[in-house]
Amino acid sequence: MSQLPKAHLHLHFTGSMRPTTLLELADKYGVHLPSALTSGEPPKLRATDERGWFRFQRLYDAARACLREPEDIQRLVREAAQEDLKDGSGWLEIQVDPTSYAPRLGGLIPALEVILDAVDSASRETGLGMRVLVAANRMKHPLDARTLARLAVRYADRGIVGFGLSNDERRGMARDFDRAFAIARDGGLLSAPHGGELTGPASVRDCLDDLHAHRIGHGVRAVEDPRLLKRLADRGVTCEVCPASNVALGVYEKPEDVPLRTLFEAGVPMALGADDPLLFGSRLAAQYEIARTHHGFTDAELAELARQSVRASAAPVDVREKLLAGIDAWLAG
Repeated sequence: MSQLPKAHLHLHFTGSMRPTTLLELADKYGVHLPSALTSGEPPKLRATDERGWFRFQRLYDAARACLREPEDIQRLVREAAQEDLKDGSGWLEIQVDPTSYAPRLGGLIPALEVILDAVDSASRETGLGMRVLVAANRMKHPLDARTLARLAVRYADRGIVGFGLSNDERRGMARDFDRAFAIARDGGLLSAPHGGELTGPASVRDCLDDLHAHRIGHGVRAVEDPRLLKRLADRGVTCEVCPASNVALGVYEKPEDVPLRTLFEAGVPMALGADDPLLFGSRLAAQYEIARTHHGFTDAELAELARQSVRASAAPVDVREKLLAGIDAWLAG
């Protein structure tokens, strides 16, 4: 699967970190990590209730506390690009809430500039096309999201291509963030909120109706409403599906329970993503392996999944054409 060209549209910033890098940075700054992050195995998580989500968030926050200097940000992004290249990615849109890094990097604007500089440097160094999706936190006030949206639009010419909404989707209504998303869309950014993972199809409908989503982060619970599936398919709204994440967080019990086949046969475009490899233990190519091993996707179907990821991306036309040609060559070979 690492030879199949593809685009990666659902990767969170701190969650992209290599486990070895986390341990080195924790040692560098004297950060005491929870044992779940030091055991060498992916932590056992179940976030289908608020207590489980709090534990997941606590681990994520502990890892983020090890990113303190611009050089740490640069290392994280460079290594994320290297890992994506190994997995056959030719385009990466990495998702970040810069407010989470602002206290240690001199403020919101300096933090965003550090992140964008790191992405630009890593892209030039590795040759991987990379852009940024700024994500608001639905656990915070909607006014904070508006501030982020304005900032994202202001820096669109520096590599920001989309605006998202992450964290526990059981908290905060999508419509509370409609103004922030309107600001982002008016500024030319893609709308890519999370929905349909921890809660049911109603959260996907809210993303469509209130936030006018171009893509949905996860979206798998849409399969519980056939009319919603048809709506996603008819509108060509891509679901950024993260199979290993869905299982690790307890949304589905086993990899074969993730409704990849249902979404695919309903005509809903998908872009497989790794979400948070640091916590879930697998990167991009492994998601395609799940589709093949647990859902019987043929090479032709896997190639179509890869095409769908490229078509849903914000990659320039020449990058898309190159990736699509590479997918055809992989299939022919």
